Amino acid sequence: MESPPFGGFLLEADPSVHILMISGVKMLKSSLFVTCLSDALFPRVAESMARLLARYGVQLEFPEIQTCCGQPAYNSGYWDDARISAKTILDAFDDSDFVVSPSGSCTYMIHHYPDLFKDDPLYLDKAKALQSKCYEFTQFLVDVLGVTDVGAVYPQKVTYHPSCHGSRLLGVKEQPMKLLSHVKGLELVPLPFAEDCCGFGGTFAVKMADISGAMVTEKSDHVLETEASVLVGLDMACLLNIAGNLRHRGEKVQVKHLAELLYEGVSVHEHS
Repeated sequence: MESPPFGGFLLEADPSVHILMISGVKMLKSSLFVTCLSDALFPRVAESMARLLARYGVQLEFPEIQTCCGQPAYNSGYWDDARISAKTILDAFDDSDFVVSPSGSCTYMIHHYPDLFKDDPLYLDKAKALQSKCYEFTQFLVDVLGVTDVGAVYPQKVTYHPSCHGSRLLGVKEQPMKLLSHVKGLELVPLPFAEDCCGFGGTFAVKMADISGAMVTEKSDHVLETEASVLVGLDMACLLNIAGNLRHRGEKVQVKHLAELLYEGVSVHEHS
């Protein structure tokens, strides 16, 4: 069973594993909400996520009309511009049963859509529907599919950064911990002051560069305290910020999205 092409690859779903069904008859349509950073800078993150989900029979479709979720404009007060992007997103995923994203930040932006369209009955209904069916990657894997062990092997010392939007607003806290706890060989080291913001905050990093720089330097200091070889998280915006600071300091810590780590761990295990 094959999914549509994604990133130049065909994602093969194992027919022996769980397929999402309605009354055991109709396959549900699951779609990839790729997000700007993943699409432009980190395609391997979305590819890893899609390949992992394909192992559980979930074939992610990719509506090509999707665009930015509108968060930069929304956070800057340009709500009319945000609505333009949001309408495109709502139209793109209108007929999807599930929408899955590698970003807690962009996923939570969907929760603002009902406010954006409170005076537009047609798009208000679409906004409420999308909010109810849009999931961050680990939410979907753990809460919807019920998967906590993907069979990954990753013999490294790893620390985890919980991004602000994903953990504080979307409530994604236990899901990544459950997944990491089942990775064989992985030593998970607690990150000191893990809940502290990394200082990115999108436009905040541009408007308040000095404060943002001080915050990410402090975050990187705590990462180095763990002596972990890998920093993992759920949002590439935050990880990009931390990785940049670490590289600037000449540090060798690898920075990965959890989907990348899990898929690498599965691939290595299967070929060992």
